[in-house]
Amino acid sequence: MTTLVNVIIMMGMLVVVPAGLRLIDTPPWVRLVWVAGAVPGAGSLWLPRGTAAMVLAIVYATATLTLASHAAMRAWRHRSLAPREVAVLTALATPAVAGLSLVWERAGHWLLGFEPYILALTVAHFHFAGFAAALMAGLVCHATGERPLSTAAALTVPGGTALVLLGYFVGDWAELVGAVVLTAGMWLVGWLTWTEVRRGVSDRLTRVLLSTSAVILVATMALALSWALGEATGLPHPSLTWMAATHGVCNAAGFALCGVAAWRRLRPLPL
Repeated sequence: MTTLVNVIIMMGMLVVVPAGLRLIDTPPWVRLVWVAGAVPGAGSLWLPRGTAAMVLAIVYATATLTLASHAAMRAWRHRSLAPREVAVLTALATPAVAGLSLVWERAGHWLLGFEPYILALTVAHFHFAGFAAALMAGLVCHATGERPLSTAAALTVPGGTALVLLGYFVGDWAELVGAVVLTAGMWLVGWLTWTEVRRGVSDRLTRVLLSTSAVILVATMALALSWALGEATGLPHPSLTWMAATHGVCNAAGFALCGVAAWRRLRPLPL
């Protein structure tokens, strides 16, 4: 399972985030810094936990903090709380959570009460439920003219991501609330992708990619809800291993990878 999680994380570091950054108005140097940090970060995943792996992870964490700093500068420059902008800023900022988690995980230490395996899942989570999900919400909001439903998606995805992170520290019920909000936002993104964005696309491959990205969210977010509900109530629910093999793989390959590929083919103006 460690190998599978590592592959998912590498997909986020080396493919999804670099491709996604080209859909955001980011300077070339920011994208270059990301790649310069992501390559050693990916390499750190395959070393035994210890000093060498931690040093490579620190290089990656520096790249994520650079992205977060760019988000802060962008927020100061735009001074806008438009829903689309909230989603974009969330996409730029959340990889920093992954970067911090990876440093501690590669060092083999617990962080804030979380063991290394949970930290590894956190790294994966904030590439996809953080960066990719918020980016898709922003893109859909922009493409559909910032209607009420798309505005709701652009706000609930970042809001749900923040609540899930808060739930790590507050407790399972808070995490369940976050999962409900995030699922609602993701289902809205999927619905609008299927009914609005896909409708105006003539290229067959792009339509297939958009359809796959939208449909996969129905199952993957249902799994997320099932897991969060089970954690909060004690009801039977999938294990973390099962979640990584189903929810994790499908979200990474089906939702994020297909979605980013489709939007790159659509070539919208950068957000």
